[in-house]
Amino acid sequence: MIVKYTAKMGKLPFPLTKPTWPSSLPRPNPKRHVGVDFETAWARRYPARLFRAVYTDFVAGPLSKAVAPSTIVGAERLDRMDGPLIFAANHNSHADTSVLIAAIPSKFRHRLVVAAASDYFFDSTIKATTMALILGAIPIERAKVSRRSAQTAIDLANDGWSVVIYPEGGRSADGWMGEFKSGAAFVAQRSGATVIPVFIEGTSRVLPKNPIESEVAPGGSGSESQGVSRLRRHPVSILFGRPLVASADEDVRAFSSRIEEAVIELGREVATDYYQAHRTKDRSLTHGPSAGPWQRSWARPQAISVSERSLRDRWPFLRRPN
Repeated sequence: MIVKYTAKMGKLPFPLTKPTWPSSLPRPNPKRHVGVDFETAWARRYPARLFRAVYTDFVAGPLSKAVAPSTIVGAERLDRMDGPLIFAANHNSHADTSVLIAAIPSKFRHRLVVAAASDYFFDSTIKATTMALILGAIPIERAKVSRRSAQTAIDLANDGWSVVIYPEGGRSADGWMGEFKSGAAFVAQRSGATVIPVFIEGTSRVLPKNPIESEVAPGGSGSESQGVSRLRRHPVSILFGRPLVASADEDVRAFSSRIEEAVIELGREVATDYYQAHRTKDRSLTHGPSAGPWQRSWARPQAISVSERSLRDRWPFLRRPN
């Protein structure tokens, strides 16, 4: 009976049935709502937020602490602050986001989104859905200036959501810091949110970036490899700096430079100590020597084991390792 009914329906004229397509014309590819067009509002509704909170607190957080035991400095500042906050951090590894989220206090962690590259994390529906669900990721255009993607972050900050942004635009190719773009400053200035500079050290040893072997993807501080690196256990340090707020007469470029200098200062603190970091302006401690790739690679600090890690005196804010 169903077969006969279906056969009769197939003979009905348009618009009662699906229109035919001329065989002489090529069919266009169906539009996929991925990349910067991927809709993430569902990931900020209560069921998804509840799942993400449970996953972060009981799965991803403990796993991050086991693989990347963290020394966290300055997080006490955040306990006395109200949101929303813009966490502007250097970017060396895909492990950065997990260790940073685990280090952020729960009152911000459970209302947090991560600005992620639309061309890498949102290039397929499955990957985009996973990233939006477990990280609260939102797609950001990094190959070009896009006010649309920036506006999403601004609207969320205005709505009380804190945002993690990597101003370098992509992972470092060699473990050293790259130049900052103005995205974090733009979002903070337009939303009025406070910026928290963050320096993350050691994650390039936990999950290093693979070199590109063939085609080069757009955007970022370097090309992005689709290969998966081998996970290694290595201690990391996460430093939260003093909060920054854009002044009334400060343009985006000047504020971005101030954010970058604050992150560099935290990087010098990791390389030396709290006092030396404020006495020197040596950028080679964070950006490496002006030399060839092999010399820059040799100049990087050597990998260490967790047992070899030693705490430096970083008065006045210090938290013991997790």
